Amino acid sequence: MRLLYTMPYTTEDGGRLNNFANEPKVYQAEPPNKNQKRNYIIWGALAIILLGGVVAIAFYASNI
Repeated sequence: MRLLYTMPYTTEDGGRLNNFANEPKVYQAEPPNKNQKRNYIIWGALAIILLGGVVAIAFYASNI
């Protein structure tokens, strides 16, 4: 099966086609709210605990 993709051309002044890609819309990101900040802290703590556990297991296994 062959997928066809047509390149989106832009049209310059005078009707000439330009092969450059269309630029996406730019928007400003919103800062995280309190719930999102809390979730970031929880996920960060879980990641640190998991990483600490993996390092502890590796350390214990290397000293056997």
